[in-house]
Amino acid sequence: MLKAASLFIFLLTATLSHAAPDTAKVHRPATLVIDTGTVAQRTFDKTAIEKLKRQPEFDYQQNYSGPSLWTRFWKWFWSLFETSGGGKALGWFLISLKWLILIGGPLVIVLIILKLTGIDPLSIFRRQPYTSLAYSESEENIHEIDFDAEIEKAVSVNNYRLAVRLLYLRCLKQLSDSELINWQINKTNTNYINELTDNIQKDTFKQLTRQFEYAWYGDFLITAESYRKISQMFNNFKSNAS
Repeated sequence: MLKAASLFIFLLTATLSHAAPDTAKVHRPATLVIDTGTVAQRTFDKTAIEKLKRQPEFDYQQNYSGPSLWTRFWKWFWSLFETSGGGKALGWFLISLKWLILIGGPLVIVLIILKLTGIDPLSIFRRQPYTSLAYSESEENIHEIDFDAEIEKAVSVNNYRLAVRLLYLRCLKQLSDSELINWQINKTNTNYINELTDNIQKDTFKQLTRQFEYAWYGDFLITAESYRKISQMFNNFKSNAS
């Protein structure tokens, strides 16, 4: 045990003596290097600075003069709707007026738009009465119908729905007489659309078919004004296809 301890101390001493530096490190004093280059003195362009100052993009001052007259007016207006103290009755009245404006305003705008487009606003809530005519789809033959007389008869009793159907059947007869389609009573409207070869004519006839299907199968209410527009579309097609 003593031998082992002696050996350990010997090796440790030898290692430390081997790792010690032989010579001391030499520190050299720092020297000041003087820059001998020429320095050009520069100045700001005062004219350019003044020009930039006059531009609003560089105006960083907050010149706030308070709310505008328009803002103050609306602040005062909405303050009238507050209910407090003896003005409670007036407050409730003004609150009712406020909701009347908020709800009634958009409603008035919608009614004006409907009126300008020729739609009767009351027709949304009620159906227009008309006198029905004896009519059966299964008995119709486009080559046996006097379209001008039947259309006039339907319009005279406000049966615009039937009048639109007769306009469409007259259109089919015209295309059949021009040999642009092969009319058969069991064919569908899509069959006739696909038989047309002229793309412009096909697109126009497709629009007329859509108008007819909305009126006849969709059972949409047709007013006198809307019928006038639909009739004009069919008449234009008739003139162009002639």
